[in-house]
Amino acid sequence: MLAKINHGWRWLGTALSFFVFSVGGVLLSLFVAPLLYVLPGGQSVREQRAQRVIHYSFKSYIRMMRMFGVISYELKSLEKLNEAKLIIANHPSLIDVVFLISMIPNANCIVKGALVRNPCIHFVIKMSGYIINRDAEDLIASASAVFSKGQALIVFPEGTRTVPSQPIQLKRGAANIAVRTNVDITPVIIECNPSTLTKQDRWYQVPNKKVRFHIEVKDPIKIGRYLENSNPSKAARKLTHDLSHYFNMELE
Repeated sequence: MLAKINHGWRWLGTALSFFVFSVGGVLLSLFVAPLLYVLPGGQSVREQRAQRVIHYSFKSYIRMMRMFGVISYELKSLEKLNEAKLIIANHPSLIDVVFLISMIPNANCIVKGALVRNPCIHFVIKMSGYIINRDAEDLIASASAVFSKGQALIVFPEGTRTVPSQPIQLKRGAANIAVRTNVDITPVIIECNPSTLTKQDRWYQVPNKKVRFHIEVKDPIKIGRYLENSNPSKAARKLTHDLSHYFNMELE
């Protein structure tokens, strides 16, 4: 009986969390984004302000989910993010990006083009200067511009959410960014137990027990050695292979 009550409460908390997220996106787009736009400062300053607003909004959102009893979490070695430029992580859950942005005040990220057409978050994405994933060449140039502005870039190199109990398979996008911009990688390992909000899950399919996240920032991966005796394409292939092995070993 208690288990059913607990599950019902977490289902209600999950529904309320999704409602708050949707309403919050609308409010940010309707009221906060226009205010940030008219404040003094150029584009870089506006992006910095918008990224800070989203950072603190996501930090509050994660705490709210914990307060509702929907999730619990443990964050380790966050100090390693202080100097990070390119952050790559595995992607077990829909809210991974919410966690990471809540941990990084100057975070930029790569978003799907379809999200730009979403009226709830269109202006938030535009004001924050987030990179739209359209063309590979544009992606490299955009990432380089992000680093030159002192922002950190979050990338999920799988390109989609992880399939539970399956080995991680990475695409070359993150490695290409690292190699062609000569930026070291800061890996982040995200563990989610039980699995939730995967590509196959709907929001209302709430697990039978509270979801626990364990997120750990690892030591940087230096890419200099990949550039010594290889052209960029070969270096990116080798780096992608090594990163796939790295993440699979860490998650074992």
